[in-house]
Amino acid sequence: MKGKIRSYRSKQKAVDHALFLNFQHRHKEDRFGVIKDTEGDFQIVPANHPAIQKRAYLHLPNSYAFMDYPHLCEIAQDGDPLSFWEAIRGMVSTLDGDVLRYLLHMKIPLEKFIRYELASRGYDDAYNWVGYENATLLWLIE
Repeated sequence: MKGKIRSYRSKQKAVDHALFLNFQHRHKEDRFGVIKDTEGDFQIVPANHPAIQKRAYLHLPNSYAFMDYPHLCEIAQDGDPLSFWEAIRGMVSTLDGDVLRYLLHMKIPLEKFIRYELASRGYDDAYNWVGYENATLLWLIE
Protein backbone atom coordinates (compact mmCIF):
# COMPACT_ATOMS: atom_id res chain seq x y z
CA MET A 1 0.00 0.00 0.00
CA LYS A 2 2.98 2.31 -0.37
CA GLY A 3 2.09 5.74 -1.77
CA LYS A 4 -1.57 4.87 -2.20
CA ILE A 5 -4.18 6.26 0.18
CA ARG A 6 -7.37 4.23 0.15
CA SER A 7 -10.62 6.03 0.82
CA TYR A 8 -13.99 4.51 1.73
CA ARG A 9 -17.46 5.92 2.30
CA SER A 10 -17.98 3.31 5.01
CA LYS A 11 -16.17 3.89 8.28
CA GLN A 12 -16.39 0.18 9.13
CA LYS A 13 -14.90 -0.89 5.80
CA ALA A 14 -11.98 1.49 6.30
CA VAL A 15 -11.43 0.14 9.82
CA ASP A 16 -11.62 -3.46 8.55
CA HIS A 17 -9.06 -2.73 5.82
CA ALA A 18 -6.71 -0.95 8.22
CA LEU A 19 -6.89 -3.87 10.67
CA PHE A 20 -6.03 -6.34 7.92
CA LEU A 21 -3.13 -4.17 6.71
CA ASN A 22 -1.81 -3.95 10.27
CA PHE A 23 -2.02 -7.74 10.49
CA GLN A 24 -0.21 -8.21 7.18
CA HIS A 25 2.53 -5.79 8.30
CA ARG A 26 2.71 -7.09 11.91
CA HIS A 27 6.37 -8.08 11.58
CA LYS A 28 7.40 -4.75 10.10
CA GLU A 29 7.33 -1.23 11.47
CA ASP A 30 4.41 -0.21 9.23
CA ARG A 31 1.14 0.65 10.96
CA PHE A 32 -2.00 2.10 9.48
CA GLY A 33 -4.80 4.19 10.87
CA VAL A 34 -8.08 5.66 9.71
CA ILE A 35 -8.98 9.35 9.54
CA LYS A 36 -12.09 11.14 8.36
CA ASP A 37 -11.36 13.50 5.47
CA THR A 38 -13.00 16.85 4.75
CA GLU A 39 -15.57 15.25 2.39
CA GLY A 40 -16.71 12.79 5.05
CA ASP A 41 -14.91 9.75 3.61
CA PHE A 42 -12.60 7.57 5.68
CA GLN A 43 -9.00 7.23 4.58
CA ILE A 44 -6.44 4.59 5.49
CA VAL A 45 -3.14 6.32 6.12
CA PRO A 46 0.23 5.40 7.62
CA ALA A 47 0.07 5.89 11.38
CA ASN A 48 2.04 8.87 12.70
CA HIS A 49 2.53 10.30 9.22
CA PRO A 50 4.00 13.82 9.61
CA ALA A 51 1.47 15.39 7.23
CA ILE A 52 -1.42 14.02 9.28
CA GLN A 53 -0.15 14.56 12.84
CA LYS A 54 -2.83 17.09 13.76
CA ARG A 55 -5.66 14.82 12.59
CA ALA A 56 -7.40 12.47 14.97
CA TYR A 57 -7.08 8.79 14.11
CA LEU A 58 -10.12 6.61 14.73
CA HIS A 59 -9.83 3.94 17.42
CA LEU A 60 -9.11 0.50 15.95
CA PRO A 61 -10.30 -2.52 17.95
CA ASN A 62 -7.87 -5.27 18.97
CA SER A 63 -10.09 -8.07 17.66
CA TYR A 64 -13.47 -8.92 16.19
CA ALA A 65 -14.64 -10.69 19.34
CA PHE A 66 -17.59 -8.30 19.59
CA MET A 67 -18.54 -8.26 15.90
CA ASP A 68 -22.29 -7.84 15.53
CA TYR A 69 -24.83 -8.91 12.91
CA PRO A 70 -25.20 -5.43 11.34
CA HIS A 71 -21.44 -5.52 10.61
CA LEU A 72 -21.80 -8.96 9.01
CA CYS A 73 -24.76 -7.68 7.01
CA GLU A 74 -22.67 -4.75 5.71
CA ILE A 75 -19.92 -7.18 4.66
CA ALA A 76 -22.42 -9.49 2.95
CA GLN A 77 -24.09 -6.66 1.01
CA ASP A 78 -20.87 -4.99 -0.09
CA GLY A 79 -20.66 -4.97 -3.90
CA ASP A 80 -16.87 -4.60 -3.72
CA PRO A 81 -15.85 -6.62 -0.65
CA LEU A 82 -12.41 -6.60 0.90
CA SER A 83 -10.54 -9.69 -0.30
CA PHE A 84 -10.22 -11.34 3.12
CA TRP A 85 -13.95 -10.97 3.86
CA GLU A 86 -14.74 -12.38 0.43
CA ALA A 87 -12.50 -15.41 1.13
CA ILE A 88 -14.07 -16.02 4.55
CA ARG A 89 -17.60 -15.63 3.23
CA GLY A 90 -16.76 -17.94 0.34
CA MET A 91 -15.64 -20.68 2.74
CA VAL A 92 -18.80 -20.40 4.80
CA SER A 93 -21.32 -19.84 2.00
CA THR A 94 -20.29 -22.97 0.10
CA LEU A 95 -20.76 -25.31 3.08
CA ASP A 96 -23.88 -27.43 3.23
CA GLY A 97 -26.50 -26.02 5.60
CA ASP A 98 -26.56 -29.17 7.73
CA VAL A 99 -22.79 -28.92 8.19
CA LEU A 100 -23.13 -25.29 9.32
CA ARG A 101 -25.91 -26.21 11.76
CA TYR A 102 -23.84 -29.15 13.04
CA LEU A 103 -20.84 -26.89 13.63
CA LEU A 104 -22.97 -24.61 15.79
CA HIS A 105 -24.92 -27.34 17.54
CA MET A 106 -21.85 -29.35 18.53
CA LYS A 107 -19.71 -26.27 19.26
CA ILE A 108 -16.94 -27.61 17.01
CA PRO A 109 -13.72 -25.66 17.70
CA LEU A 110 -12.89 -24.16 14.30
CA GLU A 111 -9.79 -22.51 15.79
CA LYS A 112 -8.30 -25.98 16.32
CA PHE A 113 -8.96 -26.92 12.70
CA ILE A 114 -7.24 -23.71 11.58
CA ARG A 115 -4.26 -24.30 13.88
CA TYR A 116 -3.94 -27.89 12.63
CA GLU A 117 -3.95 -26.68 9.03
CA LEU A 118 -1.31 -24.04 9.75
CA ALA A 119 0.88 -26.61 11.52
CA SER A 120 0.63 -28.97 8.55
CA ARG A 121 2.02 -26.26 6.26
CA GLY A 122 5.32 -26.02 8.17
CA TYR A 123 5.51 -22.22 8.51
CA ASP A 124 5.59 -19.93 11.55
CA ASP A 125 3.54 -16.80 12.21
CA ALA A 126 5.86 -14.68 10.04
CA TYR A 127 5.59 -17.17 7.14
CA ASN A 128 9.12 -18.47 7.65
CA TRP A 129 9.71 -22.15 6.90
CA VAL A 130 10.36 -23.84 10.25
CA GLY A 131 9.55 -27.43 9.31
CA TYR A 132 6.60 -29.57 10.25
CA GLU A 133 7.80 -30.52 13.74
CA ASN A 134 8.48 -26.92 14.81
CA ALA A 135 5.26 -25.70 13.21
CA THR A 136 3.38 -28.37 15.13
CA LEU A 137 4.95 -27.16 18.37
CA LEU A 138 4.12 -23.57 17.47
CA TRP A 139 0.53 -23.94 16.27
CA LEU A 140 -0.78 -26.87 18.30
CA ILE A 141 -0.01 -25.59 21.79
CA GLU A 142 -3.10 -25.88 23.95
